[in-house]
Amino acid sequence: MTPEHARPARELLAFYLEAGIDAAIGEASVDRFGAVVPAAAEPTPTLSDIAPPSRREQAAPRTLPQRGMMNPAERASAPAAPASQDAAVMAAREAARSAASLDDLRAILERFEGCALRATATQLVFADGNPQGRVMFVGEAPGREEDLEGLAFVGRSGKLLNLMMGAIGLTRTDAYIANVIPWRPPGNRTPTPQETQICLPFIRRQIELADPDILVCLGQPATAALLNMQGIMKNRGRWVPYHTGTREIRAIASLHPAYLLRQPLYKRLAWRDFLTIGKVLAGE
Repeated sequence: MTPEHARPARELLAFYLEAGIDAAIGEASVDRFGAVVPAAAEPTPTLSDIAPPSRREQAAPRTLPQRGMMNPAERASAPAAPASQDAAVMAAREAARSAASLDDLRAILERFEGCALRATATQLVFADGNPQGRVMFVGEAPGREEDLEGLAFVGRSGKLLNLMMGAIGLTRTDAYIANVIPWRPPGNRTPTPQETQICLPFIRRQIELADPDILVCLGQPATAALLNMQGIMKNRGRWVPYHTGTREIRAIASLHPAYLLRQPLYKRLAWRDFLTIGKVLAGE
């Protein structure tokens, strides 16, 4: 590579890394080390190959393969058809409902195969903090650092969240932190609506089992999924009821720390939201 091309290439790679694109992967794994067998050359046709068929050959009926049919050997080696989204959502609801504790829920998620994101993520990112804390923060999905450590909000946005919590007297020992999606999407891409719907029963059950006094949805995706509200700017900072399944608690939406890192001017809005949370915690 020439010197004039080296610097733009390094800058592009740095941009990709900052955006979370640290691996060139797709939705399904590919064995790129498998041997590639070249196609055999077709033999040169002989006179008998191009000669017209005999009368007996013309009279013999030919059995044509039916469309959609395969022989037993092909059927045995064919991969199973993927489950439909509705089936995956129903399986997630049943699995989440069966969890009697947070430890049970984590173990169930470790075994759950209904979401394709688990195949591309390094590991499950279940939560961080204290499940007995009065406040529970929920974001959208883990990023690169969270995927590597297996803990929620430990990257740059997590460090900012620590400062925001500290401003109202909270630490990670006082709060419980999780995400709607417990696996990192490839390259930090936005989770699809189908992935969100599959994971939604688990985060709802997680909230029910943690049973916080206050639920804080960080960012529009978490706000839409859990509070069914569109438009983070017009809905942030105001209290709404949230039914855990056993009782009604107070919920509030605020801006995601990752957004605040990109748009620092909006930190003043998040500061107001956290002051509101602090007043409720203080009993005001």
